[in-house]
Amino acid sequence: MEILAYGVQADEQPMLRAAFEDGHKLRTLAVFLNADTAPLASGYPVLSTSVNCDLDAEVLGLLAEGGTKLIAQRSTGFNNIDLKAAAELGLTIARVSYYSPYAVAEHAWTLALAVNRRLSRAANRSREFDFRLDGLMGRDIHGMTVGVIGTGKIGECFARIAAGFGTELLGWDIAENPACRELGMRYVSREELLERSDLISLHVPLLPDTHHLIDAAALARMKDDAILVNSSRGGLVDTAALVETLRTGRLAGVGLDVYEEETGVFFYDRSLEGIDDDVLARLISFPQVLVTSHQAYFTRTAVGQIIDATVKNVEDFAAGRRSENTLVPKAG
Repeated sequence: MEILAYGVQADEQPMLRAAFEDGHKLRTLAVFLNADTAPLASGYPVLSTSVNCDLDAEVLGLLAEGGTKLIAQRSTGFNNIDLKAAAELGLTIARVSYYSPYAVAEHAWTLALAVNRRLSRAANRSREFDFRLDGLMGRDIHGMTVGVIGTGKIGECFARIAAGFGTELLGWDIAENPACRELGMRYVSREELLERSDLISLHVPLLPDTHHLIDAAALARMKDDAILVNSSRGGLVDTAALVETLRTGRLAGVGLDVYEEETGVFFYDRSLEGIDDDVLARLISFPQVLVTSHQAYFTRTAVGQIIDATVKNVEDFAAGRRSENTLVPKAG
């Protein structure tokens, strides 16, 4: 079967090629799928996409016209895909329902620790042989109150690490996780979590009800010296409100692996031309902010599991099978 993969990172490419070398003809592209690049898929029955690809109704229509039958997305999230349009066009859509939650949870803690101990500023100073400690004082994580918004698989992993540091754990979710309760987590209202937590980490999916979950009102409830981490989806945070909060001198640290307008910016080299997103430019300028480019999932373990699941999705489609990864058509 001929497969075209969009948005393939350089480190990912050899793993993807090796996984598909038996029985499939794979072509990989570094470019992301959108209306301009959709014609490249003409004649390919199977596509593999990343979460930063644009699969709206227009793009899906172009793909269907070109003969595409299956889109196997290499991610858990699928908010970039118009599932209703896909169903109307008769396309099959599959995703990766599970990969290492440790990858994302560990990266979230990497961000939290880095902004708490001012590691970016310290590293930059050291490169200039400036070894002063002025402005680099952090706080002990031990004894902090840590709020986990979303206590599914990734949130649970984040909480386990937090418990290892010796923190008080607060949780908020639509359903409680017994494993988190065993760690000593106490479930509270979102308002109490925001008000009491020294460090808050977001681990919920992006849905209409969670869009801008952290808005101006939520930020106002947080402690002035709180740390906010988001390694889930950019749309959970109202970035303009966050910039305004930082401008007033509030929040001790912000670690973001995602950004609500990251499409067309993240995964690209913009070092020469710069960016025209004033909000992102302002956000990055704050010394207590650390932004990474949606790389929380990017470990050899997690990427290997994503690729294995993608191969299985293709093989299931070829055999006429559906699985828990199949989003369209829905199981009858």
